[in-house]
Amino acid sequence: MRVTEIFYSIQGESSYAGLPCTFVRLTGCPLRCTWCDSEYTFHGGVDLSLNEVMERVRSYGCRLLEVTGGEPLHQPEAFPLIHALCEDGCTVLVETSGAIDVSPVDTRAHLIVDVKCPGSGMMDRMDWKNLDRLASKDEAKFVLKDRADYEWACSILTQYDLVHRCTVLFSPVFGELDLRQLAEWMLADKLSVRFQMQLHKYIWHPSMRGV
Repeated sequence: MRVTEIFYSIQGESSYAGLPCTFVRLTGCPLRCTWCDSEYTFHGGVDLSLNEVMERVRSYGCRLLEVTGGEPLHQPEAFPLIHALCEDGCTVLVETSGAIDVSPVDTRAHLIVDVKCPGSGMMDRMDWKNLDRLASKDEAKFVLKDRADYEWACSILTQYDLVHRCTVLFSPVFGELDLRQLAEWMLADKLSVRFQMQLHKYIWHPSMRGV
């Protein structure tokens, strides 16, 4: 499989934010979101076998793992990797764009599906059936660029009854949507969703890799 980086850091997103976590960042993504902060994953990387990746992962001694990208599910090798990590007894998070069918993912893994809002420019790439595939252990993440994205996300919550299906995350596009503004919108509408910041971008420089 093609791997951009494997590293050990603080989980910056999801309901696992703040916990030590090992990340396997796979190379490649078929989407081009306007606010993408990992364009360096589109190309390059190195070819590693499943055994090589597992050896690197185990060297950190951390039981919380995230498989991310890019879009990790764009590589068929991602599915046996996720299975192997689950077999190792790890808590496995899978960060995916929502554009690729998540059905083949090992059911023990925790899906974090990035629901593409209009501001991403990739809304038409969503596989909307993925929202029906989410279980209570999974998470739906909305990255919000502006008020229009916020209102659209609220309509999707209702349409798919997401707050009763799984954990829902509302995350502002870093540097574009004011944190306080989003928080006040959520409070005014009494939303039962989790406010999310990209914690790692406040600990380290926003452009720093391997964190």
